[in-house]
Amino acid sequence: MVNLDRIIIHIIVNVIFISPFLWLSGRSLVGGKKAKFSDAVMIVVFGTLIGTVFGVFFTGFTASIIQLILWLLLIKHFFDCGWLMALAVSIIAVIIFAVIVAILGLIGFALIRFI
Repeated sequence: MVNLDRIIIHIIVNVIFISPFLWLSGRSLVGGKKAKFSDAVMIVVFGTLIGTVFGVFFTGFTASIIQLILWLLLIKHFFDCGWLMALAVSIIAVIIFAVIVAILGLIGFALIRFI
């Protein structure tokens, strides 16, 4: 059973955390005219909604492959690029996310040490 409250919270959290990294990655690879922040938000909203629906019907490795193709299709459509560029945007977004999380973690550990 799908809980609408959980889906809405999931969409809001995903938009807050994923959209900026997807937008930065898209701007750097595709360009500022094709990769708008509103497009990144729409990619995350549709990806979360459709991914939740597919998650109800499919599980395991099949669901992972379907959701990967879904996210790449959304990036391809909204950022107006090819499949390889959509894959590159996704990979760079994950790398940007990992770097920023690592930096924030190091800052947090440094602040704890001085307190």
